[in-house]
Amino acid sequence: MTAALHPMPGVPRDTARRIGLLGGSFNPAHEGHLHISLEALKRLGLDEVWWLVSPQNPLKAGDGMEPLATRVARAHQIVGLHPRIRIDAPELALGTRYTLDTVRALRRTYPRARFVWLMGADILPQLVDWRGWRELFEAIPLAAFARPGWGYPALVAPAPRAFADHRIMADAARSLADRPPPAWCFLPGRLDSHSATAIRAARPRRKTKGQTIKDTIRTLPDRSKDAAALLALVRRSLDEDKAEDVVVIDLKGKSAFADYMVIASGRSNRQVVAIAEHLADRLKQAGHGFTPVEGKQTGDWVLVDAGDVVVHVFRPEPRAFYALEKMWAMETEAAKPKAARPARPRRVKKPA
Repeated sequence: MTAALHPMPGVPRDTARRIGLLGGSFNPAHEGHLHISLEALKRLGLDEVWWLVSPQNPLKAGDGMEPLATRVARAHQIVGLHPRIRIDAPELALGTRYTLDTVRALRRTYPRARFVWLMGADILPQLVDWRGWRELFEAIPLAAFARPGWGYPALVAPAPRAFADHRIMADAARSLADRPPPAWCFLPGRLDSHSATAIRAARPRRKTKGQTIKDTIRTLPDRSKDAAALLALVRRSLDEDKAEDVVVIDLKGKSAFADYMVIASGRSNRQVVAIAEHLADRLKQAGHGFTPVEGKQTGDWVLVDAGDVVVHVFRPEPRAFYALEKMWAMETEAAKPKAARPARPRRVKKPA
């Protein structure tokens, strides 16, 4: 299914661009990812940065992992319409799971591109747990960006020590994409403290069987409400504001933080914002408390986090461009077990 798909739609296969690859679960994407990307564009002299959103990080448990489409959507919210940052999930098309295999597949697909693998310095001590980490150093130049608490401790970790002779200094970082691997660089600079782990820890916990409301740590919005009733309220609000092309995606059993994703359209920026604001007001009036709303500044795409129902309201053009429904379909299809090929009948030679 996936082999025929283009791993990064819109990128010509003969591109000779200097491209930074920032891979991970992005569960969720945050300002720290954007900070590394902007620093890489500037300090490494890159043409683009690609965010490679992994369907499932092999070093992380699936528990608490948001659906791929949700993580891609959040990444787009963080990046906005930055012209030099691309966001996709190419491992679905490449059929790869481990970073080394993904890098090798991208280099085969784009043989003239000059890639650099990007990471926070906190990843350096973890590299020895990656499959084929030594081969990764030999497959692609690497750039590690300073993270709070990870300067010297990262540089004395086993992986960077093993390739200490191939480290280049920060003042030569713009040459990294042109150097044959192994080559790597540590880039000190302004520290960004955003952390996906901390963001997930601050999110409301879902109420489980046997718990009382007081047992759960709850911040707004209130996730103790019945998800089906919440969905019905959301749909009524969208109908009242004449939202168009409403699609409901069932996430039950697939998401740790939501039961439904709702995608809808408004005809103009003003209508998109109005739909989202009216929904937040109605949720508050129904006792759900304050509801976070993101994206009202532009009105192209507004996200309403109603707890167990996450609502995306688009103008038609951005909705077609980001294609969340298609991304969700790709993830579902990729998760299906591949059917075994029927055995070919053996040819019986006719007697001479």
